[in-house]
Amino acid sequence: MRISTKGRYAMQLMLDLARYNTGEPISLKDISKRQEISEKYLEQIISLLNKGGFVRSVRGAQGGYLLNRDPKDYKVGEILRITEGDLAPVACLDQNSMECEKRTGCATVRLWQMIDDAVSSVVDKVTLQDLLDWSADAADTYVI
Repeated sequence: MRISTKGRYAMQLMLDLARYNTGEPISLKDISKRQEISEKYLEQIISLLNKGGFVRSVRGAQGGYLLNRDPKDYKVGEILRITEGDLAPVACLDQNSMECEKRTGCATVRLWQMIDDAVSSVVDKVTLQDLLDWSADAADTYVI
């Protein structure tokens, strides 16, 4: 399984909203500058996050976006799934796929399921707050 730029940029966008949260809306223009991501691409991603209820938009001259919940209440897995779709490593495990005719006799389906379970156990445990904490830890590490 490989996370696309859409999924990676969604994580950066959500982290930016969490990191710079002052209670005031944050513009995509500001996020675009800080994260060095095209504002047009961020518009596509924020649309998915908004429809999914992850963020809310504020219109007007001082408008922008805010997280709908605390960073501790967002699992990385849900953010990735809203932008990437199912995270299954093979199509036969994808929740939206048809049942595979060969699944019962397939020697590899067990392997794919184990990989899917391992990925899910990580992304469904780690929160946006964890990522903020890790980034703060990394910033505190100063070596001469």
